[in-house]
Amino acid sequence: MYRACISALLAGVVGTFNATHAVGQQPCKPALSIAEVQFSAMQPPMLERKWAARVSVDASRCAANSAGYFEIVFSRLKEIGPEIEFREQFIWLPPSVMIGTDFAADESVERYRIDNITPCACGG
Repeated sequence: MYRACISALLAGVVGTFNATHAVGQQPCKPALSIAEVQFSAMQPPMLERKWAARVSVDASRCAANSAGYFEIVFSRLKEIGPEIEFREQFIWLPPSVMIGTDFAADESVERYRIDNITPCACGG
């Protein structure tokens, strides 16, 4: 009985070590960069303009067929109104994705940045 308790305790310690080691591993993240930004002319009938960009995705550190989410944080300027910051979520897929969001006729994009990139499983 004493040997069974020691064996169970040893198995528990080894299992805990392996679980801690697996949890401690850092997930990989793709490298995203914004390119080819365009802001369209007014589109009738709503007089909206579309901000569009190509996001390049370097997922070379990720496992094959990886995908995930990311956010673009926009700082919006408005002719008559306060500047506001808002986020839009998009899906990343290698090698690149086209994204876009609509703005009213009296709005413009002051700046934008990528944030909250979903990690991926690391490739081998």
